[in-house]
Amino acid sequence: MKRVISYDIMNDRRRNRIFKMLKDYGRWVQYSLFEIDCDEKRWIELEHRLFALLDKEEDSLCIYHLCHSCQGKTYYKGESSGEGVKESDHIL
Repeated sequence: MKRVISYDIMNDRRRNRIFKMLKDYGRWVQYSLFEIDCDEKRWIELEHRLFALLDKEEDSLCIYHLCHSCQGKTYYKGESSGEGVKESDHIL
């Protein structure tokens, strides 16, 4: 199943760790947005790793589960594929 993860992480070090972890699991689309397409076992692994890093007082994370019908309606225009974003730019 495909999932879209959006995050807002206050701490630079924690944000870097989450960014690098998500790059191992999915596709970087925009600064704080990833697409993850993996099986349930791998998803559970990622979810546990993510939740362990989050600071529940400072950080926010949104996960959108896309059904097969919704995945077929997804499209990209312009620089939204992440290719126009430099990896060094992920910290603002």
